[in-house]
Amino acid sequence: MSQSNVVRNASVGRVIHWHAVCHRQDLVANSGVVAWLDGAQVALFHLPHTADGEQLYAIDNRDPKSGANVIGRGIVGSLKGDLVIASPLYKQHFRLKDGSCLEYPEQRLRVWPVRLNGDAVEVGLA
Repeated sequence: MSQSNVVRNASVGRVIHWHAVCHRQDLVANSGVVAWLDGAQVALFHLPHTADGEQLYAIDNRDPKSGANVIGRGIVGSLKGDLVIASPLYKQHFRLKDGSCLEYPEQRLRVWPVRLNGDAVEVGLA
């Protein structure tokens, strides 16, 4: 899909360009799928039944420790009150909301704004 639109993010004063990367039916509940966006592999995690309602996250698919593109195959869980993804190789845990690593603070995954727009899953680029 190549559709995109532009929205100004008032909280940070930046323009966000939304790009449709897949459809809602392409997502797998409580698991990851990977999409290609602007030269990067983005792991999308759809959590339909959290305490805060339906959640959608977009995070870098590349594991910083191994260099392998495997984060989308990790296990979703909760540690210390944070939703996390466990890397399938070295088992380090990354917060879905900001990409920070619980075990190794020097490791971090890039995160993108993501939303459902009807049936389209859109990831934002600033």
